[in-house]
Amino acid sequence: MKPAARREEILRLLDETGEVTVEDLAERFDASRETIRRDLSDLDTGGHIRKFYGGARALIFKDSSLYESEFDARMKERKAEKAAIARQAASLFAEGSVLFIDTGSTTIAFAEALARRRNMTVITNSPQIARILAQAEMRHRVYLVGGEVAAEGRETLGAMAVAQIAYFKAEHVVLTVGAITTSALMDYDLRETEMARAMIAQAQSVTVLADHDKLGRPAVFEVAVLKEVTRLVTDSPPTLEMATALAAAGVDVILARSAAS
Repeated sequence: MKPAARREEILRLLDETGEVTVEDLAERFDASRETIRRDLSDLDTGGHIRKFYGGARALIFKDSSLYESEFDARMKERKAEKAAIARQAASLFAEGSVLFIDTGSTTIAFAEALARRRNMTVITNSPQIARILAQAEMRHRVYLVGGEVAAEGRETLGAMAVAQIAYFKAEHVVLTVGAITTSALMDYDLRETEMARAMIAQAQSVTVLADHDKLGRPAVFEVAVLKEVTRLVTDSPPTLEMATALAAAGVDVILARSAAS
C-alpha cells in the first residue's frame, strides 16, 4: 500500500475508533513499526491527529462516549461528587499506609483529603498529587515516578515511568478510571492504562474512585477485570445490573457521604 493510501486508512480508523496503536497498525498494514511511526508523525505535523507514545488519537471523535474530555474540563466537572468520594476514600486508609495513586481529577481531590492524615507513603505519577502531599504538614513520604511528561494529563507516562513502578511494593493502589463495565475497569488512553496495570501488579489491594457517570460506560482499553478490584468508592448506588456484577466479583461498594450528611 502506498503511504498516502495507508494514511487515509489510518484517518478512517481513527474516525471509527478514536485511538489506534502502532502495534495494531503495523500488523494491519503488514508494515514496520518505524513506517507506522513516520505515518503518524506526518499526520500529527499536518494537524490531522494527536500522536502519543505508542499510538495516536483523533482530534475530533464522533462518538463522544468513547472519548474523554480534556483534563482541565474534567477538573471542573462534578466537583461536589468528587470531593465527597475523596473524603470517604481518605477515611479508609490507616495512618502510615503505603499507597500508589494514579493521575486523575478524582485522585487529585483524594490527595487533598489524604494530606490531612499522617505519615502516609505515596508513590504517584502525578506532579500535582506529589506537590499536594509533599507540602502538607503531616510528615508524608512522597515518591514521584519519572518519565515523559504529558502536559494535558499533568502526569508522567511511558516505558520509563512504568519500569520505575517495579521498584515499589504498596499495600494499596488508588485509581480513577475512564469507565467501569460489568466485567472490567476501562480507560481511554493506552499509556494511562499501562501505568494503572503496573501499579495494580505491585499492590495488595485495589481501590477505585469513580462517580456514578462512569458506571456502565464504554471505553477502549481494559485496565483490570472486576475480580482484581477490592472496593469501589462512588457517589450513587449502581444500577441493579452493575451492582450484581460488582457483588459477583467480590467488590465492596462504598457510597460517599455528602458534606451535609
